[in-house]
Amino acid sequence: MIDLKGKVAYITGGSKGIGFGVAQKLTGAGMKVAISGRTLKTVKKAAEYLGDENNVLALESDVTKLEDEKKAIQRIVETWGQLDVVLANAGVGNFAPVDELSDEKWHQMVDTNLNGVFHTLKASVEPLKKSKGYYMTLASLAGTNFFASGAGYNATKFGVVGFTQAAMLDLRKYDIKVSTIMPGSVATHFNGNEPDDTDAWKIQPEDIGDLVLDLLKMHPRTLPSKIEVRPTRPDKK
Repeated sequence: MIDLKGKVAYITGGSKGIGFGVAQKLTGAGMKVAISGRTLKTVKKAAEYLGDENNVLALESDVTKLEDEKKAIQRIVETWGQLDVVLANAGVGNFAPVDELSDEKWHQMVDTNLNGVFHTLKASVEPLKKSKGYYMTLASLAGTNFFASGAGYNATKFGVVGFTQAAMLDLRKYDIKVSTIMPGSVATHFNGNEPDDTDAWKIQPEDIGDLVLDLLKMHPRTLPSKIEVRPTRPDKK
């Protein structure tokens, strides 16, 4: 997939943060990009910043619902005739000691972070078989490093890493590449953060976009299936 011009990508949770940063880089490389989120008005506003309607598609989809993802993929294929790249990026984080973590917040993370990546793959796998495409998940360093008050988040991100690696083994016979990206601290609105100058030490969303481009431009024979990425130097607090 070294020549990216005209290729079609789908990014869940693409209206802000990492998803939006990746979308900016992919449209800049000449790709057609569909972004989705739960609120269409918000997604449309983000799409306006990315490019004209011939190259950017705004979709309303809740990844916790398989039917939503099927409709989103159908719309993409009907609009552009193909699907080459999928980034399952949508995610939430609720942090509390396990004895204080509510059932509602636990299931919100499981439904979005873990069930969501399955739904996105399930909905997109047939078009990806046709294009010999690329499926990526956005995991986290929390998918290999556990921490206090992270029981629910750790559980889902450990699951995403395991799911993606197993899917990679299942799908490579179709020449579908599958990778999981595991960032450390990223300057986004995640968990109520409002990015500002104090986040300058963190990975920036566009840095993940550059990483995705690097993966797409890699020779088809080579697959970095699990990528850990972290700030060069941590906060000095």
